[in-house]
Amino acid sequence: MSESYHIPVLLRETIELLDIRPGGTYVDLTFGGGGHSRAILERLGPEGRLWGFDQDRETRANVPDDRRFRFIEGNFRFMRGLLREAGVTQVDGVLADLGVSSHHFDSAARGFSFRADAPLDMRMNRAGKLTAAQVVNDYETGRLIEILRDYGEFDKPHKIAGRIVEARRSAPITTTGELVGVARPLIPRADENRWLSRLFQALRIEVNGEMEALRMALEQSLRVLRPGGRLAVISYHSLEDRLVKNFMRAGNFEGRAEKDFYGRASTPWETVTRKPVVPTLEETGRNPRSRSAKLRVASKWSE
Repeated sequence: MSESYHIPVLLRETIELLDIRPGGTYVDLTFGGGGHSRAILERLGPEGRLWGFDQDRETRANVPDDRRFRFIEGNFRFMRGLLREAGVTQVDGVLADLGVSSHHFDSAARGFSFRADAPLDMRMNRAGKLTAAQVVNDYETGRLIEILRDYGEFDKPHKIAGRIVEARRSAPITTTGELVGVARPLIPRADENRWLSRLFQALRIEVNGEMEALRMALEQSLRVLRPGGRLAVISYHSLEDRLVKNFMRAGNFEGRAEKDFYGRASTPWETVTRKPVVPTLEETGRNPRSRSAKLRVASKWSE
Protein backbone atom coordinates (compact mmCIF):
# COMPACT_ATOMS: atom_id res chain seq x y z
CA MET A 1 0.00 0.00 0.00
CA SER A 2 1.44 3.30 -1.09
CA GLU A 3 0.90 6.16 1.33
CA SER A 4 0.16 8.29 -1.72
CA TYR A 5 -3.17 6.45 -2.06
CA HIS A 6 -4.37 7.82 1.26
CA ILE A 7 -2.58 8.85 4.42
CA PRO A 8 -4.61 7.47 7.33
CA VAL A 9 -5.92 10.30 9.51
CA LEU A 10 -5.79 10.26 13.32
CA LEU A 11 -4.29 6.78 13.10
CA ARG A 12 -2.76 6.49 16.56
CA GLU A 13 -5.75 8.04 18.31
CA THR A 14 -8.26 5.88 16.45
CA ILE A 15 -6.49 2.61 17.16
CA GLU A 16 -6.04 3.42 20.84
CA LEU A 17 -9.68 4.45 21.31
CA LEU A 18 -10.99 1.34 19.54
CA ASP A 19 -9.46 -0.59 22.47
CA ILE A 20 -8.73 -3.60 20.28
CA ARG A 21 -8.97 -7.07 21.79
CA PRO A 22 -6.41 -9.48 20.27
CA GLY A 23 -9.05 -12.15 19.65
CA GLY A 24 -11.82 -9.79 18.60
CA THR A 25 -13.65 -9.21 15.34
CA TYR A 26 -13.52 -5.76 13.76
CA VAL A 27 -14.89 -3.92 10.75
CA ASP A 28 -13.20 -1.17 8.72
CA LEU A 29 -16.08 0.33 6.74
CA THR A 30 -13.82 2.52 4.59
CA PHE A 31 -10.84 0.36 3.65
CA GLY A 32 -9.36 2.67 1.00
CA GLY A 33 -5.58 2.52 1.13
CA GLY A 34 -5.68 0.08 4.04
CA GLY A 35 -3.80 2.25 6.55
CA HIS A 36 -6.24 1.87 9.43
CA SER A 37 -6.78 -1.81 8.63
CA ARG A 38 -3.08 -2.57 8.81
CA ALA A 39 -2.83 -0.84 12.17
CA ILE A 40 -5.76 -2.91 13.48
CA LEU A 41 -4.14 -6.12 12.22
CA GLU A 42 -0.98 -5.22 14.17
CA ARG A 43 -3.05 -5.30 17.37
CA LEU A 44 -4.92 -8.51 16.56
CA GLY A 45 -3.76 -11.95 17.63
CA PRO A 46 -3.92 -15.15 15.54
CA GLU A 47 -7.62 -15.61 16.29
CA GLY A 48 -8.60 -12.01 15.57
CA ARG A 49 -10.54 -11.11 12.44
CA LEU A 50 -10.93 -7.93 10.40
CA TRP A 51 -13.46 -7.22 7.65
CA GLY A 52 -12.75 -4.37 5.25
CA PHE A 53 -15.45 -2.70 3.15
CA ASP A 54 -15.02 -0.52 0.08
CA GLN A 55 -17.24 0.07 -2.93
CA ASP A 56 -14.35 1.19 -5.13
CA ARG A 57 -12.91 -1.82 -6.94
CA GLU A 58 -9.52 -0.11 -7.26
CA THR A 59 -8.94 -0.54 -3.51
CA ARG A 60 -8.54 -4.30 -3.97
CA ALA A 61 -4.94 -3.58 -4.95
CA ASN A 62 -4.30 -2.51 -1.34
CA VAL A 63 -5.65 -5.67 0.34
CA PRO A 64 -3.04 -7.11 2.74
CA ASP A 65 -1.88 -10.70 2.40
CA ASP A 66 -3.19 -11.75 5.80
CA ARG A 67 -5.49 -14.68 6.52
CA ARG A 68 -7.16 -12.69 9.31
CA PHE A 69 -8.41 -10.09 6.81
CA ARG A 70 -11.43 -10.38 4.54
CA PHE A 71 -12.33 -7.79 1.90
CA ILE A 72 -15.94 -7.03 0.95
CA GLU A 73 -16.51 -5.01 -2.20
CA GLY A 74 -19.69 -3.13 -1.39
CA ASN A 75 -21.23 0.00 0.06
CA PHE A 76 -21.08 0.13 3.85
CA ARG A 77 -24.77 1.00 3.92
CA PHE A 78 -25.28 -2.77 3.51
CA MET A 79 -22.84 -3.70 6.29
CA ARG A 80 -25.16 -5.87 8.37
CA GLY A 81 -26.51 -7.89 5.46
CA LEU A 82 -23.10 -8.46 3.89
CA LEU A 83 -21.61 -9.51 7.22
CA ARG A 84 -24.48 -11.92 7.81
CA GLU A 85 -23.87 -13.47 4.38
CA ALA A 86 -20.29 -14.06 5.53
CA GLY A 87 -21.50 -15.69 8.75
CA VAL A 88 -20.75 -12.73 11.03
CA THR A 89 -23.52 -11.49 13.31
CA GLN A 90 -21.62 -9.63 16.03
CA VAL A 91 -18.36 -7.69 16.14
CA ASP A 92 -16.22 -5.93 18.74
CA GLY A 93 -15.54 -2.72 16.90
CA VAL A 94 -16.55 -0.69 13.85
CA LEU A 95 -14.44 2.05 12.24
CA ALA A 96 -15.47 4.51 9.54
CA ASP A 97 -13.12 7.13 8.07
CA LEU A 98 -15.57 9.16 6.00
CA GLY A 99 -14.92 11.48 3.09
CA VAL A 100 -12.79 11.13 -0.02
CA SER A 101 -9.37 9.53 -0.11
CA SER A 102 -6.30 11.37 -1.36
CA HIS A 103 -6.26 8.91 -4.26
CA HIS A 104 -9.67 10.07 -5.44
CA PHE A 105 -8.77 13.75 -5.18
CA ASP A 106 -5.49 13.19 -7.01
CA SER A 107 -7.04 11.05 -9.78
CA ALA A 108 -8.15 13.87 -12.04
CA ALA A 109 -10.25 11.63 -14.28
CA ARG A 110 -12.62 10.82 -11.40
CA GLY A 111 -13.82 14.43 -11.26
CA PHE A 112 -13.65 14.90 -7.48
CA SER A 113 -11.35 17.93 -7.56
CA PHE A 114 -11.83 21.43 -8.97
CA ARG A 115 -8.06 21.76 -9.41
CA ALA A 116 -7.99 19.84 -12.70
CA ASP A 117 -10.34 19.81 -15.68
CA ALA A 118 -12.01 16.42 -15.93
CA PRO A 119 -15.39 14.83 -16.67
CA LEU A 120 -18.04 15.64 -14.05
CA ASP A 121 -18.21 12.15 -12.57
CA MET A 122 -17.62 11.92 -8.78
CA ARG A 123 -18.82 8.30 -8.45
CA MET A 124 -17.10 6.37 -5.66
CA ASN A 125 -18.43 3.22 -7.27
CA ARG A 126 -17.81 3.40 -10.99
CA ALA A 127 -20.67 0.98 -11.57
CA GLY A 128 -23.08 3.56 -10.13
CA LYS A 129 -25.53 5.13 -12.57
CA LEU A 130 -25.72 8.70 -11.29
CA THR A 131 -22.91 11.14 -12.13
CA ALA A 132 -22.32 14.75 -11.16
CA ALA A 133 -22.94 15.74 -14.79
CA GLN A 134 -26.44 14.29 -14.56
CA VAL A 135 -27.12 16.15 -11.34
CA VAL A 136 -25.93 19.45 -12.81
CA ASN A 137 -27.71 19.08 -16.16
CA ASP A 138 -30.89 17.13 -15.37
CA TYR A 139 -32.01 18.10 -11.87
CA GLU A 140 -34.81 20.65 -11.50
CA THR A 141 -33.92 24.03 -10.04
CA GLY A 142 -35.65 23.34 -6.74
CA ARG A 143 -33.73 20.12 -6.17
CA LEU A 144 -30.42 21.81 -7.03
CA ILE A 145 -31.20 24.50 -4.45
CA GLU A 146 -31.88 21.83 -1.81
CA ILE A 147 -28.58 20.03 -2.52
CA LEU A 148 -26.54 23.22 -2.43
CA ARG A 149 -28.26 24.37 0.77
CA ASP A 150 -28.23 21.06 2.63
CA TYR A 151 -24.98 19.49 1.44
CA GLY A 152 -22.93 22.58 0.59
CA GLU A 153 -24.37 24.75 3.37
CA PHE A 154 -24.56 27.78 1.10
CA ASP A 155 -26.47 30.84 2.34
CA LYS A 156 -27.76 31.73 -1.13
CA PRO A 157 -28.03 28.44 -3.01
CA HIS A 158 -30.66 29.81 -5.38
CA LYS A 159 -28.06 32.08 -7.00
CA ILE A 160 -25.74 29.16 -7.75
CA ALA A 161 -28.60 26.97 -8.99
CA GLY A 162 -29.80 29.84 -11.18
CA ARG A 163 -26.37 30.22 -12.79
CA ILE A 164 -26.19 26.49 -13.50
CA VAL A 165 -29.69 26.31 -15.00
CA GLU A 166 -29.07 29.38 -17.16
CA ALA A 167 -25.74 28.03 -18.44
CA ARG A 168 -27.01 24.54 -19.26
CA ARG A 169 -29.72 25.99 -21.52
CA SER A 170 -26.98 26.91 -23.97
CA ALA A 171 -24.91 23.73 -23.65
CA PRO A 172 -24.51 20.85 -21.19
CA ILE A 173 -21.99 21.34 -18.38
CA THR A 174 -19.82 18.24 -18.72
CA THR A 175 -16.48 18.97 -17.04
CA THR A 176 -15.23 20.27 -13.72
CA GLY A 177 -13.61 23.19 -15.51
CA GLU A 178 -16.88 24.17 -17.16
CA LEU A 179 -18.68 24.05 -13.81
CA VAL A 180 -16.06 26.27 -12.19
CA GLY A 181 -16.38 28.67 -15.13
CA VAL A 182 -20.15 28.84 -14.72
CA ALA A 183 -19.83 29.52 -10.99
CA ARG A 184 -16.91 31.95 -11.34
CA PRO A 185 -18.91 35.23 -11.02
CA LEU A 186 -20.28 34.06 -7.64
CA ILE A 187 -17.00 32.86 -6.11
CA PRO A 188 -15.62 35.19 -3.41
CA ARG A 189 -11.98 35.97 -4.14
CA ALA A 190 -10.94 35.77 -0.50
CA ASP A 191 -12.47 32.31 -0.03
CA GLU A 192 -12.25 30.68 -3.44
CA ASN A 193 -10.91 27.26 -2.46
CA ARG A 194 -13.32 26.75 0.42
CA TRP A 195 -16.28 27.92 -1.67
CA LEU A 196 -15.45 25.52 -4.50
CA SER A 197 -14.81 22.71 -2.02
CA ARG A 198 -18.35 23.15 -0.70
CA LEU A 199 -19.79 23.17 -4.22
CA PHE A 200 -18.01 19.95 -5.17
CA GLN A 201 -18.83 18.43 -1.77
CA ALA A 202 -22.55 19.04 -2.31
CA LEU A 203 -22.52 17.31 -5.69
CA ARG A 204 -20.40 14.41 -4.44
CA ILE A 205 -22.69 13.75 -1.49
CA GLU A 206 -25.71 13.64 -3.80
CA VAL A 207 -24.04 11.41 -6.40
CA ASN A 208 -22.97 8.86 -3.82
CA GLY A 209 -25.92 9.11 -1.44
CA GLU A 210 -23.43 9.69 1.37
CA MET A 211 -25.73 11.00 4.08
CA GLU A 212 -28.25 8.19 3.73
CA ALA A 213 -25.44 5.63 3.62
CA LEU A 214 -24.01 7.08 6.84
CA ARG A 215 -27.38 6.95 8.59
CA MET A 216 -27.83 3.32 7.58
CA ALA A 217 -24.32 2.36 8.66
CA LEU A 218 -24.69 4.02 12.06
CA GLU A 219 -28.00 2.31 12.73
CA GLN A 220 -26.59 -1.05 11.69
CA SER A 221 -23.48 -0.60 13.83
CA LEU A 222 -25.69 -0.57 16.90
CA ARG A 223 -27.15 -3.90 15.83
CA VAL A 224 -23.90 -5.67 14.98
CA LEU A 225 -21.78 -4.49 17.90
CA ARG A 226 -21.54 -6.68 20.95
CA PRO A 227 -22.30 -5.03 24.31
CA GLY A 228 -19.14 -3.12 25.16
CA GLY A 229 -18.11 -2.93 21.51
CA ARG A 230 -16.89 0.40 20.15
CA LEU A 231 -17.85 2.59 17.22
CA ALA A 232 -15.24 5.06 15.91
CA VAL A 233 -16.10 7.58 13.20
CA ILE A 234 -13.86 10.18 11.57
CA SER A 235 -15.86 12.91 9.82
CA TYR A 236 -14.74 15.84 7.70
CA HIS A 237 -17.63 18.28 7.56
CA SER A 238 -20.34 19.50 9.89
CA LEU A 239 -23.15 17.52 8.23
CA GLU A 240 -21.45 14.20 8.98
CA ASP A 241 -20.24 15.24 12.41
CA ARG A 242 -23.71 16.38 13.48
CA LEU A 243 -25.22 13.01 12.56
CA VAL A 244 -22.48 11.10 14.35
CA LYS A 245 -22.63 13.30 17.45
CA ASN A 246 -26.41 13.03 17.76
CA PHE A 247 -26.40 9.28 17.18
CA MET A 248 -23.70 8.66 19.75
CA ARG A 249 -25.46 10.93 22.22
CA ALA A 250 -28.99 9.61 21.91
CA GLY A 251 -29.18 6.67 19.51
CA ASN A 252 -31.06 8.78 16.95
CA PHE A 253 -30.21 11.52 14.47
CA GLU A 254 -32.15 14.27 16.21
CA GLY A 255 -30.02 13.98 19.35
CA ARG A 256 -33.03 13.66 21.65
CA ALA A 257 -32.50 10.92 24.19
CA GLU A 258 -35.55 9.02 25.42
CA LYS A 259 -36.23 9.15 29.14
CA ASP A 260 -37.12 6.35 31.52
CA PHE A 261 -39.86 6.35 34.17
CA TYR A 262 -37.71 8.50 36.46
CA GLY A 263 -36.88 11.07 33.79
CA ARG A 264 -33.34 9.85 33.27
CA ALA A 265 -31.95 9.95 29.74
CA SER A 266 -31.82 6.54 28.12
CA THR A 267 -29.28 5.94 25.35
CA PRO A 268 -27.72 2.78 23.88
CA TRP A 269 -24.28 4.41 23.90
CA GLU A 270 -21.68 5.38 26.43
CA THR A 271 -19.56 8.25 25.14
CA VAL A 272 -15.83 7.53 25.04
CA THR A 273 -14.81 10.92 23.61
CA ARG A 274 -16.69 13.75 25.34
CA LYS A 275 -15.31 16.13 22.71
CA PRO A 276 -14.18 15.20 19.19
CA VAL A 277 -10.51 14.32 18.82
CA VAL A 278 -8.80 16.49 16.22
CA PRO A 279 -5.39 16.20 14.52
CA THR A 280 -2.32 17.69 16.13
CA LEU A 281 -0.45 20.55 14.50
CA GLU A 282 2.23 18.04 13.57
CA GLU A 283 -0.29 15.88 11.72
CA THR A 284 -1.92 18.75 9.85
CA GLY A 285 1.52 19.97 8.85
CA ARG A 286 2.35 16.52 7.50
CA ASN A 287 -1.09 15.96 5.96
CA PRO A 288 -3.02 19.21 5.31
CA ARG A 289 -6.10 17.24 4.24
CA SER A 290 -6.54 16.11 7.83
CA ARG A 291 -7.28 19.64 9.07
CA SER A 292 -11.06 19.26 9.17
CA ALA A 293 -11.08 15.74 10.65
CA LYS A 294 -13.02 14.98 13.84
CA LEU A 295 -12.96 11.62 15.58
CA ARG A 296 -15.80 10.52 17.85
CA VAL A 297 -15.95 7.19 19.66
CA ALA A 298 -18.73 5.54 21.66
CA SER A 299 -19.19 2.19 23.35
CA LYS A 300 -22.40 0.17 23.21
CA TRP A 301 -23.84 -0.19 26.68
CA SER A 302 -23.33 -3.61 28.23
CA GLU A 303 -26.60 -5.40 28.83
